Amino acid sequence: MKKSLIFTFALAIAFAVCSAQTDTLKQSIKKEKIKTGWNFGGLPVVAFDTDLGLEYGALVNFFNYGDGTTYPQYKHSIYAEVSRYTKGSGINRIFYDSKYLIPNFRVTADLAYLTDKTYDFYGFNGYQSVYNEEWTDDSKPLPIYQSRVFYKYDRKLTRFTTDIQGKFTDKRLGWVAGIGLYNFQVDTVDVDKLNKGKSGSDKLPYVDGGLFNRYVDWGIINPDEKNGGFVTYLKTGLVFDTRDNEPNPMKGIWSEAVITYAPSFMGVGKKYEHLKLSITHRQYFTLVREKLSFAYRLGYQTTLLGDCPFYLQPNMTTLFLRGATSEGLGGSKTLRGILRNRVMGDGIAYGNLEFRWKFVKFYFIKQNFYLSLNTFVDGGQVIKSIPIDPVVRRNNPDYFSNSDEKIHLSYGGGLRIVMNQNFIIAIDHGRVFDKKDGNSGTYIGLNFLF
Repeated sequence: MKKSLIFTFALAIAFAVCSAQTDTLKQSIKKEKIKTGWNFGGLPVVAFDTDLGLEYGALVNFFNYGDGTTYPQYKHSIYAEVSRYTKGSGINRIFYDSKYLIPNFRVTADLAYLTDKTYDFYGFNGYQSVYNEEWTDDSKPLPIYQSRVFYKYDRKLTRFTTDIQGKFTDKRLGWVAGIGLYNFQVDTVDVDKLNKGKSGSDKLPYVDGGLFNRYVDWGIINPDEKNGGFVTYLKTGLVFDTRDNEPNPMKGIWSEAVITYAPSFMGVGKKYEHLKLSITHRQYFTLVREKLSFAYRLGYQTTLLGDCPFYLQPNMTTLFLRGATSEGLGGSKTLRGILRNRVMGDGIAYGNLEFRWKFVKFYFIKQNFYLSLNTFVDGGQVIKSIPIDPVVRRNNPDYFSNSDEKIHLSYGGGLRIVMNQNFIIAIDHGRVFDKKDGNSGTYIGLNFLF
């Protein structure tokens, strides 16, 4: 079973406790000290996973505030992360964001190489695909227990994206244009590699590629998409933004409608040429000035034209990556507590409701800090199914359910440790309402969810 980021979690909690106990006069400071020039925040990344081994690495985020006249808005942000597990999974990423590189335009760019030896795959169409937790529980006897990696496959992703945003006469309304280059390499889990150094019951059983390979054998995943592929996305859309503070708004609206097009002549091929629409609306309300706010997000994404290959279905369009990936539904960036990618379809809808409480502010190590607690409810479901042959469904009742798809719900809470309003250590714990979505999840990363 996977163990959470023990060292990083302990570090974050210790830091929070230490900071909260600083001088009470410092806690009462209401006016922040203006930051100028370059500033940075960083964290070590240390974790252990039974199957993937030891994770090690670091992340750092540099911010440039210029002469301080724009603070807390930065002029340039550069984020870099390098981390990997001893058995191959890893994150290698650099991200850039600025409204000042080109006057009157916002430029974002992301370059990443992501390797995941156990990428989650629970089938298509939400509750219409059966999740059997006992098959992954190594405390159960054989043949009930199948493998801890039964619902996994091996994925490598090389990605480059860049977007440019501009404003219309009404500065609240803007446009966006961008391009994304994605190269997916997909295979079954390399059980032999994960079993190196293990003995006895710790070894993973061989399950002939798990659920992923069964989808290939049944023809649900086609031979020409099963190994991944190269895709170019062309992006255009509209943005409406009245937020008072981008990292954690207390009031305002942030909405976007984006069309992404994968043309056949730019990698994906004629069979999988497709067009997707993504609409996201976020709104923020002040309940107690400078302390308590309520925020919600509503999202919708669907394929308008063509056929999207299976390996692209988890990808969720966003104009600002708040983590290494923007994928779901399920997991740290969409439905917290629900299994990652549990809710996958050709069209999805989702929502997040969240209260945020800034309960202490202070000045420490010459930086502005505040601590924030949040409580949330997340939900989402498939609203447009991926077609599956009825004969395959009928002949495999252990894998497919006759139940109708319905909303998947989770709830939970979290802590944020925020430095200079922009570097945000995030800890969230979510729990499911329905055991068919798993049990719970604890996530440690950066930034508010939206």
